[in-house]
Amino acid sequence: MKQKSSLPTEEEFRRLYDAACDAASNSYSPYSHFPVGAALLMDDGSIIKGANIENRSFGLTNCAERSAVFSAMSAGYRSFTALVIVTPASDYPVGPCGACRQVLTEFAPGETPVWFGPNWENMVKSTLGELYPFDSLHELASS
Repeated sequence: MKQKSSLPTEEEFRRLYDAACDAASNSYSPYSHFPVGAALLMDDGSIIKGANIENRSFGLTNCAERSAVFSAMSAGYRSFTALVIVTPASDYPVGPCGACRQVLTEFAPGETPVWFGPNWENMVKSTLGELYPFDSLHELASS
């Protein structure tokens, strides 16, 4: 397995974007009609996708970001190096919800790039630390 040590390239982000779009097409969102796709870049260059999966009991719905993380962890990965989230039905960039931000910080450091938007032209380029600036989990894990 090759190890990734630097920030992803523009080409890798484009691959993540394409994978997130593909994941969004697999969304199960009959209630909100708001498909979301997420794609994680793993340390070895693999891409793991996730889609939002709704339930008529909205509390049981799972977001695309968490679907991707849970799939990655189930496959044996324990960290990721970048994330792209696509919300093709939105008119503006929609970032991850609070629950997703909490889960994401469990498996990646604050400098991890997170891009999100409705399309390639309107991507917000951020980091996990910018989205979740006061993460105490890493402090708790090191004590």
